[in-house]
Amino acid sequence: MSLGWWLLFAAGCSEIVFAVSLKYNEGFSKLWPSVATCVFGAGSFYLLMLSIKTLPLGTAYAVWTGMGAVGVAVIGIFLFKESADWFRLAAIMLIVIGIVGLKITHVE
Repeated sequence: MSLGWWLLFAAGCSEIVFAVSLKYNEGFSKLWPSVATCVFGAGSFYLLMLSIKTLPLGTAYAVWTGMGAVGVAVIGIFLFKESADWFRLAAIMLIVIGIVGLKITHVE
């Protein structure tokens, strides 16, 4: 896997932490969750910016948003006791299939 894909993976992970920290910062009224929101949000964008130097923009952006969506949805199920009905899980799997499809169809 190329450096661009590793950077994109790190950007997606940072995006997940950013989104989850939004739940905890309570409108930027709590210091450390607010710091995490700012740091991981900026880090996610920075890593995405670096990844698109070598990856196609459309592919990178779709994978980045998909990773964030899947990661936050799964964390929501386990951490916040959000619904895990079959339809929601199937929708999450469709996003994962899309991410994998974009990765395997990318020619370097």
